[in-house]
Amino acid sequence: MRTVLMVAEKPSLAQSIAKIFSKRSVHEYTGSFVGQNVRFKMTSVCGHVMSLDFIGKYNNWDKVDPAELFSKAPTEKKEANPKLNMVKFLQVEAKGCDYVVLWLDCDKEGENICFEVLDAIQPVMNKSYGNECTICRAKFSSITDTDICNAMTRLGEPNKNEALSVDARQELDLRIGCAFTRFQTKYFQGKYGNLDSSLISFGPCQTPTLGFCVERHDKIQSFKPEAYWVVQAKVSSGKDSPLILDWDRVRVFDRDVGQMFVNVAKTAKEAKVDSVTKKEKAKQRSIALNTVEMLRVASSALGMSPQHTMQIAERLYTQGYISYPRTETTHYPENFDLKGTLKQQANSCLWGEMVKALLSEGINRPRKGVDAGDHPPITPMRAASESELGSNGWRLYDYITRHFIATVSPDCKYLQTTISFSIATESFTCSGKTLISAGYTDVMPWQGIAQEEALPVCERGDTFTVDEVKLLEKQTNPPDYLTEAELITLMEKHGIGTDASIPVHINNICQRNYVTVESGRKLKPTNLGIVLVHGYYKIDADLVLPTIRSAVEKQLNLISLGKANFHQVLQHTLDIFKRKFHYFVDSIAGMDELMEVSFSPIADTGKPLSRCGKCHRFMKYIQAKPSRLHCSHCDKTYSLPQNGAIKLYKELKCPLDEFELVLWTSGSRGKSYPVIALIMSFLFLFRSGMGCNECTHPSCQHSLNSLGISQCVECEKGVLVFDPTSGPKWRMACNKCNVVVHFFEQAHEVQVSQDSCDSCEASLVIVEFNKTCSPLPDGETQHTGCVFCDPAFQDLVELKHATMRHPMHRAGGARRGRGKGRGRRPMGNPKKPKDKMAALAAYFV
Repeated sequence: MRTVLMVAEKPSLAQSIAKIFSKRSVHEYTGSFVGQNVRFKMTSVCGHVMSLDFIGKYNNWDKVDPAELFSKAPTEKKEANPKLNMVKFLQVEAKGCDYVVLWLDCDKEGENICFEVLDAIQPVMNKSYGNECTICRAKFSSITDTDICNAMTRLGEPNKNEALSVDARQELDLRIGCAFTRFQTKYFQGKYGNLDSSLISFGPCQTPTLGFCVERHDKIQSFKPEAYWVVQAKVSSGKDSPLILDWDRVRVFDRDVGQMFVNVAKTAKEAKVDSVTKKEKAKQRSIALNTVEMLRVASSALGMSPQHTMQIAERLYTQGYISYPRTETTHYPENFDLKGTLKQQANSCLWGEMVKALLSEGINRPRKGVDAGDHPPITPMRAASESELGSNGWRLYDYITRHFIATVSPDCKYLQTTISFSIATESFTCSGKTLISAGYTDVMPWQGIAQEEALPVCERGDTFTVDEVKLLEKQTNPPDYLTEAELITLMEKHGIGTDASIPVHINNICQRNYVTVESGRKLKPTNLGIVLVHGYYKIDADLVLPTIRSAVEKQLNLISLGKANFHQVLQHTLDIFKRKFHYFVDSIAGMDELMEVSFSPIADTGKPLSRCGKCHRFMKYIQAKPSRLHCSHCDKTYSLPQNGAIKLYKELKCPLDEFELVLWTSGSRGKSYPVIALIMSFLFLFRSGMGCNECTHPSCQHSLNSLGISQCVECEKGVLVFDPTSGPKWRMACNKCNVVVHFFEQAHEVQVSQDSCDSCEASLVIVEFNKTCSPLPDGETQHTGCVFCDPAFQDLVELKHATMRHPMHRAGGARRGRGKGRGRRPMGNPKKPKDKMAALAAYFV
């Protein structure tokens, strides 16, 4: 029997598809394929299998000129998540398979992942017979039985051109972004201490996105309010409430002129009705929902960031609740089952009655939108409840469902009445709306016609008493800061990013401290964001204006359509930005002049903390991101671990370089360890900001060699290192990941022995308790044993995950452990005891 490998983009999607075909949640089953009985294997990847990066030496910021990144620096595809070993996993699954069906997301990124999967599995698959097609691509827009089964009967081939357009975008963003980012980060972080950003990044899409925010900020700052005057009249008739009339001239900018009109109007005691017009109007129902509109509404109405919105939408999609959430289309295809989709909502306690009424009276054909040729609009695919989806998931699903029902509902109809008055020689009007039929606003009440007080019944020639005529002074108002919804609109209009990448670019300018998100999800630029944009405008406006990126996006789209050559587009674009980069470097003084006004020199920033190992003067601790130590006498800056607090550590010095040690901590529930400002290793390589928990000094009491206990119980590269500052709540923590092991609480003293466990090679620990509260058996106060193997310790140890102030990613390094016997020597791979996890009481926080 031949075998078909089915590959989905995410595990949840794989499970959903397997369940549709096999009728149960299994990933291996038999069935029919191309007219023969086969064995199906369903598996998945986790997004991109590979990522693009420079080869090793070009990732060193200090040794590579950023200009080389445009052409000389070779790139290579690396596994996106090495810990998953996805390539090896796919090859194991594909070995011996005859066919592969690719169920990746049906967009350009999905096509790109198709070829990443194929590169991994084709060498191990069985050879095809003759011209037999063994690589199949499934196209689908929702995770429903009908859509998935239809996709299986209409299998095609992956689109190489769309995959190439993604490759081109990845390489352009990598080379351009890294070159500018490395240069300006190194240039400005070495000069200014309060930039408060660990990375001064540039991005071909990110920077124009920031430019829109700063452009609005500049308009606000340059705005000069101007006074204007409005004539307002109040009239009444009998028992009816008084009417406030609007002046037909609207406003004047000269007070004396306005006062003249008031004086003229005051000569009349009555207001005469010139005309009464009544007109039936309709408020049109929404067109079908696409990604950009969903992001706009989620930000403005639901208060959810675009990035968060897309994460929730993707989860709803993979769980089968909505159709594919990345689409530019706002028009339903002619064969779309609108009635069947609507029937799914008939039993809802919120909108079920409206749905039943629509089904019985007949649904309206949705308004014609734009067919972008990608996916149908975002649509609910099955009924759900808040308990199934959770709070935020339900709020987004609720809006998507209401929007869909609205598209097949009647328009909202109302009667607009307008009464025109004349007072002396001046004309005034008032108007009101009366609801005729709510239509689609029954399901989207926030778009409904507001209830207004009814206008009095009157006709031409009637008169009203003039109660008051007055002149009101007002001022023009500045625009407000851009909201996320407005920014999304601008990005879509100017072709900055795609429906999938727009949330990423907005999230980046927030994460990089270029803008802050204010109340109402308004984006207010920081000093750093403002100075960067003004600097780009001063040196080369093309770097921040949307025009050049929009042109690049059009070229990338031509690649996806097969109308442009991948290599030509790539080379042409890189040549342009390479010239711009050289001009930017030569003209950086222009941006530096703006930086000097807003930020302080690094020598004038921070507070004295610890002594330099070279000049023995105090270095200053700079808290602003990235936190670091600076010696103004040596004019040297030393990096520190980020996202934690730093304090002096007992005025102790490093035996290697004489720098005073500082203690880094991420809080009471996190990790802490001494840090060396500058260490010279035995290979004569200098490293700044290294923790003592990674140093392999053979005799220092703070080093890994003295305090390391065992290989980490979770990660492959880390070592559990004892924290001697943690008492009385003693702990050891991994020097690579966030694993923390709490042990021997309230012990009087804990020390790491020079001996090792015979079973697992972990270092033994010496624990001493007070005799009044010792948990040791037989009332012992001191015991030496293995944390993992000694029965006396098993109830005194628990595994946790450190709470970090921010997500922290530490670079991997060579594993260091402890050897047997009294000699303290680095080891390559201490054994993991088989029962180590069982020996720990696993409580995760």
